[in-house]
Amino acid sequence: MKIGFIGLGIMGSRMAGNLQKRGHSLIVHNRTREKAEPLLSHGAIWADSPAEAAAQAEIIFTMLAPTHAVAEAALGKEGFLPGFEPGRLWVDCSTVDPSFSREMAEAARAHGIRFLGAPVTGSRSQAALATLVFWVGGAAEDLESCRPLLECMGNRVAHVGGPGMGAALKIVINQLLGTGMAAFAEGLVLGESLGLSRSVLMGALLGGPAVAPFLTFKRERIETGNYGPADFPLRWLQKDLHLAALSAYDSGAAMPLTNVAKEIYQLAIQEGHADDDFSAIYDYLARNAGAKRPLSEPVEQPA
Repeated sequence: MKIGFIGLGIMGSRMAGNLQKRGHSLIVHNRTREKAEPLLSHGAIWADSPAEAAAQAEIIFTMLAPTHAVAEAALGKEGFLPGFEPGRLWVDCSTVDPSFSREMAEAARAHGIRFLGAPVTGSRSQAALATLVFWVGGAAEDLESCRPLLECMGNRVAHVGGPGMGAALKIVINQLLGTGMAAFAEGLVLGESLGLSRSVLMGALLGGPAVAPFLTFKRERIETGNYGPADFPLRWLQKDLHLAALSAYDSGAAMPLTNVAKEIYQLAIQEGHADDDFSAIYDYLARNAGAKRPLSEPVEQPA
């Protein structure tokens, strides 16, 4: 099967690589060709545009960051939908808001194309190891037709409902990631300001009932101050919190914590943390609170 893959960033390049390792022929496109070179060196075909990819592919995967990039790839001047053969399948693995995913499903239907929204949960390393989780919204029969391909890239494929439902679940997950990370970072800052060492805080909190399990994997980054290369860039998590806020507005849900966290991440971006791992929110909060100290440095008590 000839697979079109559009978007070869941190996640997409590794996902496409796993399809290639399983013997599938790839037609790839990315904003910059440089990121496609490892795939091209192993036999992938370069497409100068999304439309060119569609002319050769039997199925298209998109893995793009901002929603406008997804819309441009599908419906722009050189978009793939108008030239994609009717009846074929587009699988969008991008993290987008539910209303946008439903909009793309309708645009695909208008061109006679089947559509699945299949955003993923997982990091850079999980993408490389093909252990991603796919949250799929769309027709069950369309999912079954491409399940073997998804299983080349992940170890769990969950059908969660109709169009937009995969995006909805992914937004909830990333909302919890973003607010959980910010709350943990703020807790560390508070503890350090009260005289507790970071090592004591980490030992007491991680693995306990008060914090999310994923935070254990952020310990080394926080302790060493090494936030790159990012497993999940801070700017993209901020984008997802913004999508959560937009989705909440559409549905009438109140999201006060999410909106505050979104703005904290935006301030961290302005301070230079955009491309750092999102755990760098600790570095931003600690520096601005004046609480970041070496692990062994005591807090001076006022006379």
